[in-house]
Amino acid sequence: MKTKKHDQNYLDNLRHSTAHLLAAAVMELFPHAKRTIGPAIENGFYFDFDFGDIQISQEDLPKIEEKMKEILPSWNGFERHELEAKEAKKEYENNEYKHELIEEFTKEGQKVSFYKSGNYWDLCRGGHVENPSEELKHFKLLSIAGAYWRGDEKNKMLTRIYGTAFGSQKELDEYLTQLSEAKLRDHKILGVQLDLFTFSELVGGGLPLWTPKGALLRNLLDDYVWILRKERGYSKVEIPHITKRELYEKSGHWEKFADELFHIITREKHEFVMKPMNCPHHTQIYARKSHSYKELPQRFANSTMVYRDEQSGELSGLSRVRSITQDDAHVFCRESQVKKEANAIWDIIELFYKACGFSELSYRLSLHDPKTPEKYLGDEKSWELAEGQLRELLEERGVKYFDGLGEAAFYGPKIDVMSKDSLGRVWQVATIQVDRNMPERFDLSCVNEKGEKERIVMLHAAIMGSIERFLSILIEHFAGNFPVWLSPVQVKILPITDRSIDYAGSVLQELKSNNIRVELDDRAETLQAKIRDGQMEKTPYMIILGDKESEANTISVRTREGDNRNGLKLSEFLLKISDTIARKSLEL
Repeated sequence: MKTKKHDQNYLDNLRHSTAHLLAAAVMELFPHAKRTIGPAIENGFYFDFDFGDIQISQEDLPKIEEKMKEILPSWNGFERHELEAKEAKKEYENNEYKHELIEEFTKEGQKVSFYKSGNYWDLCRGGHVENPSEELKHFKLLSIAGAYWRGDEKNKMLTRIYGTAFGSQKELDEYLTQLSEAKLRDHKILGVQLDLFTFSELVGGGLPLWTPKGALLRNLLDDYVWILRKERGYSKVEIPHITKRELYEKSGHWEKFADELFHIITREKHEFVMKPMNCPHHTQIYARKSHSYKELPQRFANSTMVYRDEQSGELSGLSRVRSITQDDAHVFCRESQVKKEANAIWDIIELFYKACGFSELSYRLSLHDPKTPEKYLGDEKSWELAEGQLRELLEERGVKYFDGLGEAAFYGPKIDVMSKDSLGRVWQVATIQVDRNMPERFDLSCVNEKGEKERIVMLHAAIMGSIERFLSILIEHFAGNFPVWLSPVQVKILPITDRSIDYAGSVLQELKSNNIRVELDDRAETLQAKIRDGQMEKTPYMIILGDKESEANTISVRTREGDNRNGLKLSEFLLKISDTIARKSLEL
């Protein structure tokens, strides 16, 4: 049963209230600092400050925490006050950030609200707990980062202090333990350790470079998605990486996302952009000729990079990048075919995520918000039809789902597939979207049985979505211990002495001829050093060869978990590993 302490609205109020407490402590310790904003965010809160010439570091957080605890007993509630703009500005002498907010909030002559607790008060719209001295006890300051004022890199860089808060010490401790585990699995660290990807300042932030092992891992995932799609009648297409702005004006993307695009001006002064998505291009492949209803569905698959002009401060490893590889697919079909095609996409999603170790999936029906029609394309009737089809699909599949009001794409509703990783974190991964707006805007149709033009429906299907982001999740989910079918190197051969080199070479060739990804470690190192390196590289199997194995024509196998199997025939091991790979088993 959900209690008040587990209610998301309560947690948001709790965390926003703790952000006030953080600001109060900072202003007592650093009275010349300038406060800006402090919202609740997922799993916590932050507050941005301008400390002027003072440098604040991670070492300052315990001191700020102690001051928060010292202040807290005097906070018995939050009193609401209202001030005119002129009076409100007096509360923030020389604070241009608060003045900017006050001007924005009072541009039509309205007053602004302030909330006071203890001796601290601040400009705020509200959303607090009733008894802060009792309810704000379970918090922790986590980190410090730089952040541009209002997210605009043209503005001054501020100091952002992150924290978290929960309704009980038990929940806080569990979350901090999860964070500690997550640090050990950080894909930004493991990706380098496992030699999967790198970044270069000369290339630019948010533009990952993939090593041979990383590229192999990407291709293994993408190839499996393609196998599943090919079995269901998809065809590959390819598109350029730039386009005229007119394509996105017609699709509606320009109005929504023009500021997030990389713009290109040619020598002839034509304006192009780096493509931020693929669906408008795919409409033009469909529109190249007239289609009979007998040719539908048309299913296009295309794994290709798109580009978003993300702000530097928001980039984070593979989780947030500027070059994004989408495993995109679009189905052009008749109304009567929507459900069958959506079910086929769903089948692909389930098979793929099972093979990747995500057996526990949940679902969100992402809907439009009728109160903000300006955010969406198309009419209300079209939205209700598409949302009804997806809800019916969810009901027929018999899965638990929840509604996400306002979470729809601007052109159509979607089923968002959510997956829980090994640390219990929930990620939004795959999507199934129904779109009647793109076909309308691009006049996409087929010729039906009566010889008449019939408007078609477009389905958007992303299995991984962003391959980069999915890999960040996958690396952390497995802590780099990928299942055998995904491991860039599946077997390492470790000869104990030079006397076993020839035998090791024959084992190497036999494994290679059976399409096993294998490496020979014939360095002049001790066996213990070779095993340690193999474990650091998280290689699933290590074959150890010494005099005994060479003489008996056998192998000894050590798994990365430390299990040893001695005296095996190579043929026996080949059957085992080949079966494990073919079944995409998660076990060694």
